[in-house]
Amino acid sequence: APAPAGGGTGAGPEAVRAEDLGSAGFRRDYGLRYAYLAGSMYQGISSVELVLRMGRAGLLGFFGSGGLGPDRIDEALRTLADRSGPGRRFGVNLLHTPGDPRREAAVTDLLLRYDVPFVEAAGFTQLTPALLRARFRGARRDRQGRPVPGRRVLAKVSRPEVAALFAAPAPAPLIGKLVADGALTEQEADIARAVPVSTELCVESDSGGHTDAGTALALFPAIARLRRAAADGATPPVRVGAAGGLGTPEAIAAVFLLGADFAVTGSVNQCTPQAGTSDVVKEMLAGAGVQDTAYAPAGDMFELGARVQVMRRGTLFPGRAARLYELYRRHGSLDELDAGTLASLESQCFGRPVAEVWQETREYLARTDPGELARAEASPRLRMALVFRWYFVRSTRLALRGDPGGRVNYQIHCGPAMGAFNAFVAGTPLQDWRRRHVDEVADRLMTGAAEIADGYLRTVKRAQE
Repeated sequence: APAPAGGGTGAGPEAVRAEDLGSAGFRRDYGLRYAYLAGSMYQGISSVELVLRMGRAGLLGFFGSGGLGPDRIDEALRTLADRSGPGRRFGVNLLHTPGDPRREAAVTDLLLRYDVPFVEAAGFTQLTPALLRARFRGARRDRQGRPVPGRRVLAKVSRPEVAALFAAPAPAPLIGKLVADGALTEQEADIARAVPVSTELCVESDSGGHTDAGTALALFPAIARLRRAAADGATPPVRVGAAGGLGTPEAIAAVFLLGADFAVTGSVNQCTPQAGTSDVVKEMLAGAGVQDTAYAPAGDMFELGARVQVMRRGTLFPGRAARLYELYRRHGSLDELDAGTLASLESQCFGRPVAEVWQETREYLARTDPGELARAEASPRLRMALVFRWYFVRSTRLALRGDPGGRVNYQIHCGPAMGAFNAFVAGTPLQDWRRRHVDEVADRLMTGAAEIADGYLRTVKRAQE
C-alpha cells in the first residue's frame, strides 16, 4: 500500500485511491487502471463477454479455456482478438493437463496463433514444453540489448517449490531440447536462459475449484520471500500477487498491506451477468453465505484424491462425489459393488444404467484416446474410475445448462469469498446479481479497499504524532 502523501505541507496526507494500490509497474506493464485481475474460471465461465467488458473498463480478465475443446477455444480467441481493440487487453488461461500433453500443446498453438498478450498458467507442478513455448516464442532483445520475452505469463501457485520453478529461468537441458526440437530459436532460447519463466506469480490461497486450502497469511509471505531470494540482480524479480478468498474490500486491502503487487478475484465474478454459467447457478451463488461451501473430490484428478471447493447449499454433489471416491478406494472393480449400491448410483448420480455410462465413455475414448481405452479394457479398476469420473462431467454440465431436473447434482466451484461478497452488498443495488457487472464489482472492491487502506494509514500517522 502507498505511504501517505503530503510531505508536511500542512494540508494533511492525500487520500489513498484505488489506482494507488499495488504495483505501479504492474499497472503500467498490463495497461490497467487498477492492480486487479479477474482470474480464469473453467469451461468458459470467465467468458468472452466477461473478458471484453473488463478490457473496455481498463481492466483485465482471463478467458477460462480449461475443459473446452480446441474448436471452442479457437472461436473464443478469434473473437477476443477481433473485438479487443488496439489495446488488445485480454488474457487466456493455459491449464496444465498432465495426462494429456497434446491438449496443452494444442492450446499453446492457439495462444501463439492469435498472439495472446497475457497468459495465466494454472495447475502446473512442473515446467512443460508447451508452457515455455507460450512464454518465449517471439522473444527478442530491444535496441539496448534488454530481453523482451514473447508474452507475459502469470503463474498461479499454491506451493513454494512450484513458485521457485517459475521465479527462476528454465533449466538449461529443457531449453536445449526445445531448440533441438525446433520449438524455440537460438535467440528465443538465449532469452529463456536469462529471465524467469513467469513475469508474475499469483499466490492462490484457499479458493473455489482446485485448492490446496492454503492460508494467505502464511502462504503469501513465504512465497514473496522466495521471490526475493531468487532474484539475481540481473533482471527484476517477478511480481507477486494474491488470489483466494478475495470477496470484500477488507480482504483486498489486507493482501495489499501484506505487500501484494496485484489482486486476482474468482468466485465473485461467477455471479455476474457476464459469467458463462446458468442463471439458476447465479441465483444459488447470490444466496450463498460464507459457510455454504465444502470440499469434494476433483473429477479430473479423481484417482489422486485431489480436491475442489464447491457450493454445498442447494446441491448434494459434495456428498455424492465423496461417496464415489470412497467406493473407488475400497473396491477393485464395478463387479465388486453390491446390487443395492449400483442401483443407488444409477438413480442418484448417473440417471441411467452403469452399462450405458461405460458405453458412452468407451465411445468417447475410442475417438479421443485409444491408448487410455486399451488400458481401461485391461484394468477393471481404471474402468470403474472412468465411470465414476463421468459423474463429475455430468454434474458440471447440468450446472452450466441450469438443468432444472438435475439441480441436486450441480457441481459449482466456489469459495467462501462469494458469501462474503453477498454480505458486503446486502441491501445495496448489487444484491441483485443482474446488476453485478464484472467491472462494477472490481470498482466496488478496489475503491472500498482504498478507503480501508487510507483509514489505516491515517490511524498510523495519528499514532505517530
